Amino acid sequence: MHTRAEKLEAFGRLLDVLDTLREQCPWDRKQTNESLRTNTIEEIYELSEALLNDCPDDICKELGDVLLHIVFYAKIGEEKGDFDIALVCHALCDKLIYRHPHIYGQVQVEDTAEVVRNWEQLKLREKDGNKSVLSGVPRSMPALVKSYRMQEKAAGVGFDWEAREDVWTKVEEELDEVRAAIKEEATATEAEFGDLLFAVVNAARLYGVNPDNALERTNRKFDSRFSYVEQQAKAQGKALKDMTLSEMDALWNEAKQKGL
Repeated sequence: MHTRAEKLEAFGRLLDVLDTLREQCPWDRKQTNESLRTNTIEEIYELSEALLNDCPDDICKELGDVLLHIVFYAKIGEEKGDFDIALVCHALCDKLIYRHPHIYGQVQVEDTAEVVRNWEQLKLREKDGNKSVLSGVPRSMPALVKSYRMQEKAAGVGFDWEAREDVWTKVEEELDEVRAAIKEEATATEAEFGDLLFAVVNAARLYGVNPDNALERTNRKFDSRFSYVEQQAKAQGKALKDMTLSEMDALWNEAKQKGL
């Protein structure tokens, strides 16, 4: 791996390359915060894909793409006279030092949960109490991730279950309400499903499971097994729509046995 000096040299090279592109490339020269935003979102999803695949080469590549966007936004900020990459880095370092008083101060912590609680409380203190606990959760965030982050933030200020086992009572209660709404054909069925999902996300959080990661793994497993069913059906000269459920189940079980 590279030395600290080599890493700093590489970062300086990136800044130099971007400066050149911003001056000489028609496409790079015309970019703005607004035009880059959707591309940035796409790059984050591509990085997420690489992380889930646990492929070092792809992770390295996608991290570079995300880093390019960070440096690009800082370059635009510098051109506007608002901030530059140095200010971005210093502000981040100051925040990290402030939010880690157990490292840079005299605060004692027992575990990671206490670190998280301190982190959320310090964030609120930074805001001088003018914003709510949940104000830092973007409204546009995907619903599953958003519910998880909201619960994390609420727990960070003590709004949480006294014993994690108690959450299952809530999950069962919400499941009963979904069943009742379905039986009554109530208009509240969607709302009840939302309450159930929120409770399940809460349970996952309490047991140290990121629900978005868990669901994505299941999505991939379903994709792999269903693709196997399609491939085997095609090999048999059959269309899925013409097969019985038991025939498709048999192929699904084959996929499971193969570890798909």
